[in-house]
Amino acid sequence: MRKNLFFVCVIIAASLMASSAKTAKPEIQHLTLAWADEFDGPAGTAPDPAKWGYDLGIGPGRDGWGNQELQTYTNRTANASLDGEGHLLIKAIRENFTGADGFGRAYTSARLVTRGKFEPTYGRIEARIKVPFGQGIWPAFWMLGSNISSVGWPACGEIDVMEHIGREPSTVYGTLHGPGFSGAQGLSDSFTLLEGKKFADDFHVFEVEWNPRDISFYVDGLHYHTRKAPEFTGNRQWVFDHPHYLLLNLAVGGNWPGYPDATTVFPQTMMVDYVRVYSDLRAPIKRIR
Repeated sequence: MRKNLFFVCVIIAASLMASSAKTAKPEIQHLTLAWADEFDGPAGTAPDPAKWGYDLGIGPGRDGWGNQELQTYTNRTANASLDGEGHLLIKAIRENFTGADGFGRAYTSARLVTRGKFEPTYGRIEARIKVPFGQGIWPAFWMLGSNISSVGWPACGEIDVMEHIGREPSTVYGTLHGPGFSGAQGLSDSFTLLEGKKFADDFHVFEVEWNPRDISFYVDGLHYHTRKAPEFTGNRQWVFDHPHYLLLNLAVGGNWPGYPDATTVFPQTMMVDYVRVYSDLRAPIKRIR
């Protein structure tokens, strides 16, 4: 009887492994590390200035970065710093603050960018992040076309690797924006944790694999969304064939996530373990500044 039970267990285990293999993304051998930040450094210091710059203030249109967000972005270590244990901390703080643009807001936070420093075309782009949790809190890891200053948005293209809104603690979104599919019409899908688990409870890896043919989205190696270049016809234009820069930010409020309420605790912290970009040897990164 015990011998039969052993073989039954082996068969069940093999079946579970096969089932898992259907959903998990296999390791890809044609990738090579092109750029990374592991956020090593003394506690309280700023992220590496050779890799990251900042967007500052309340947005070019003075409208909360086009989304009616409530925060002023700063380059202070109070809002973005290393913790001394290999993490970047982006903090949203409730405080009255007037930025260099002369506008005052009731919250501060940070928006880090690789613009002018690292702007890849194609590859695997991933980050391991522990997101914050709270009504009106909006952390994101994303990319914008580096030609935004000349062609504007959405013609530049936008790849949202991960967006998370506080009122949906178990769900993240991956979205593309471009001509004919921007704003509320962005091409989006979501990934939801099972059994009511929250993304804020632990670190998770958020990733896109981007090549000339398609862009695929993953959470912890599990695929949930792909868009293919041939789908883009008519007024929808595929604008993902040129350099994009990376962004990490933590917004407070906005049209989509809603706004903080009495349940929202501050400060809120987005903890980033690493950001890594791999070049796909079949479609190598075209330009690395």
